[in-house]
Amino acid sequence: MKLGIVTPVLTMLPRAHASWEETATFDDVVAIVREADRLGYHHCTCSEHVGVPVDVAEVRGGRYFDPLATFGALGMVTSSIRFATHVLVLGYHHPVAIAKRYGTLDVVTGGRLILGVGVGSLREEFELLGAPFDGRGARADEAMRVLRSALSQREFEGFLIDPCAVQEYVPIWVGGRTLRSLRRAAALGDGWAPFGLRTAELAEMLSRVELPPRFEVVLQNEHPLDPLGEPDRVAEQLRRFADIGATSVNTRFVHHSRAHLLEQMAALVGVTPSE
Repeated sequence: MKLGIVTPVLTMLPRAHASWEETATFDDVVAIVREADRLGYHHCTCSEHVGVPVDVAEVRGGRYFDPLATFGALGMVTSSIRFATHVLVLGYHHPVAIAKRYGTLDVVTGGRLILGVGVGSLREEFELLGAPFDGRGARADEAMRVLRSALSQREFEGFLIDPCAVQEYVPIWVGGRTLRSLRRAAALGDGWAPFGLRTAELAEMLSRVELPPRFEVVLQNEHPLDPLGEPDRVAEQLRRFADIGATSVNTRFVHHSRAHLLEQMAALVGVTPSE
């Protein structure tokens, strides 16, 4: 099972982030991702919100680093870790613009892009950006079809999109927490990266959809992992994920400082699920 990390500091979720993140800097992010790179983590994540209403931020949080700028910077100080948008809201962007911007990111990071996408659910943010909210699911499906055609091709429908992604096939993961998002991922994408669901809910959904070969199931632990303090419990959680079909896990940790987080990341690498 591949390990990814839900990158701290970049997003501040109420009652979920550690207190030290409130005063952390981007230098802390660099140190965390460089260590994840050294330890062999498969990917790190960055979410997208352009603007969150003040009252909604009490639930969803108000801090969201921009993935494009963030990953461009992190790509310059790492060598192998991949960069997963988790998620880019398709309705906020023209798909060809996504292909150009994130294709360029794939170039500057040496082919390390994973394009995580989602339909979006925050009506106020759609309205802020002048994007239609109703019908966003169908438009997201069409955007994914365009992205699959345009991401790695220099020419698209008579236009040059240069540079384009250097990967011949950029992985597209679909985020969400509904059966519809899983079906969208199986039909149009390369993986499903859900959030906010219990293991039993995930297992039930996965049992209802036939997945294509080499499809990635990227699960996220509901409660932060503590591999230093509870290695057996962490191993059991990873085993349960593997049993229901997970190929990767987006990890969140119990951590009280940057140093503590780095220790937890190293400890997780040494934890293997029991047979």
